[in-house]
Amino acid sequence: SEIETLRIAVPFIAKEEGKRNKAYADIVGVPTICYGSTRGVRLGMVMTDAQCLALLSDEVAEYREGLHGYFSKATRSSRLTAKRDAAYTSTAFNCGVRAIGRSTATRRLNAGDIRGGCTALTWWNKAGGRVIRGLVNRRAREKALCLAGLN
Repeated sequence: SEIETLRIAVPFIAKEEGKRNKAYADIVGVPTICYGSTRGVRLGMVMTDAQCLALLSDEVAEYREGLHGYFSKATRSSRLTAKRDAAYTSTAFNCGVRAIGRSTATRRLNAGDIRGGCTALTWWNKAGGRVIRGLVNRRAREKALCLAGLN
């Protein structure tokens, strides 16, 4: 369910993103604040911890909802455990809903290849055209979350 997924995804993403209350330029120069939020952010902005957590919760729910538009009915009903949903949502939060929605990871999951879909999440490890160690590590944690409970 959405509540179960968000209970997993919000703290997972918070830990992965880290929090900065003052806006900064990310690794590719995009103004960013709080837990990786970029929408409407201007350098110099400042937000409280409570504002950052509320913003993260709202955005994670939005990303999850957007991503679900790319999942087949069968995926939504039987392949998306809360942890798997959280893993895909985390990747989409970091890379974009459309990018992950149209990705091999999602196509594989929709085709019933759960393990292959989870593995394909790890391919999203570049920023500015180069492999970033932090993204390699994050994708490995997302893959592990995605595979949780799968025999």
